[in-house]
Amino acid sequence: MCSAPTPGSLPATAPTPALAPGLRVAVVVGPDPGHLFPAVSLAARLRDRGHAVVVCSGGDQLRPLCRVGLDAVPLPLLAPHPRDAGFGFRLWGRGAQMAPGTAQLIADFGADIVVSDTLTICGSFAAGLVGIPWVELEPHPLVAPSRALPPWGTALAPGRTVVGRGRDALLRRLAEIGWRRGHAQQVEARRSLGLPDEGPPALRLVATLPALEHPRPDWPPDAHIVGPLVDWDPAETDLPPPPGTEPLVVISESTASVGATGLLEAALAGLRGVRLAATRFSPYAGELPPWACAGPGRQAPLLAAASVVVTGGGHGMVAKALLHGLPAVLVPGGGDQRDLANRVRRLGAAVVLPRRRLSPATLAAAVHRVLTDPRYGAAARAAGATGVGLGLDRAAELVESVVARSPPASRSEDREET
Repeated sequence: MCSAPTPGSLPATAPTPALAPGLRVAVVVGPDPGHLFPAVSLAARLRDRGHAVVVCSGGDQLRPLCRVGLDAVPLPLLAPHPRDAGFGFRLWGRGAQMAPGTAQLIADFGADIVVSDTLTICGSFAAGLVGIPWVELEPHPLVAPSRALPPWGTALAPGRTVVGRGRDALLRRLAEIGWRRGHAQQVEARRSLGLPDEGPPALRLVATLPALEHPRPDWPPDAHIVGPLVDWDPAETDLPPPPGTEPLVVISESTASVGATGLLEAALAGLRGVRLAATRFSPYAGELPPWACAGPGRQAPLLAAASVVVTGGGHGMVAKALLHGLPAVLVPGGGDQRDLANRVRRLGAAVVLPRRRLSPATLAAAVHRVLTDPRYGAAARAAGATGVGLGLDRAAELVESVVARSPPASRSEDREET
């Protein structure tokens, strides 16, 4: 088990900026829950601080946004394209195609600033077309490469020996090929819109816990760790936990398409001597024993009563568990889930169970291990404590600071109509 990075290894918190009152903020984000929920959490806090906010998104979540009083409009829809199989085209090419329609949405709203999810590129392009500043929201640890770290997604700890540092250097050189290809695609997409080759954000909000970041000597000056933004929950009701005094195990399956499946079924078949609560977007159709419940419901009340969390490696649920001081059993899927899960494991706050080894017996053993060894809970509480003083208000202050220091001509009341 290892400890979280020391505070001195991460960027210092900037002074709280002066409030820029009465902003009009457009939040642009896709429908994937891991990206939508943090963006909506920030949108709601900006609204509560007195700003006019519109969320530009898609999927089935627009109705829940309206239900909680947030203005929401759908992003432009695109027909399927043969090149969608390529990640670079989906990111940059599709972003360019959606940018004019998105620009019209934010211009009609009269936005002063755009908050754009890191994967919803049309938001950043649209801000450039309208001529207003934009802020990037990264709902996970910083992905940008560093001269001191292995590339994001390798799930490796930074090398400490000559051999380990050499390995990291080789992996960085290999990853740089992909970074350069992506940058070329970005430039091509920007040029297709008549935008300059470069259009960086005014700020990057890194919505994670400091404990989940590896120390790096080249932390970007425009990137600010703001803590997890996990307040918003689309569920309308609570899911009452089963009665009893046994430890409560909360299960949340990954919402990502690459996530591991079958966690609830493995838990039902393997766990004994606990209570089980599994949150889902839809009701559970199978039979449940009296010590288990499953279905839609707000997660916060369950986490407040839980002893352990079983989930994939997605950032949202991992961050919620750590903020509640809860140890976890993580069954990561593909994408970046292995990287994040192994970061939590190296902190000593989780047992990582590879997806190929998931079974009722292995899951039960991992849960028992976490429940009976107090070091896991202590490590989870220590990691969660690194988020003290961070969160939604810090993120909102930084968004406000961008407009507060922007030239008056960038404000909506001083711009000519688009």
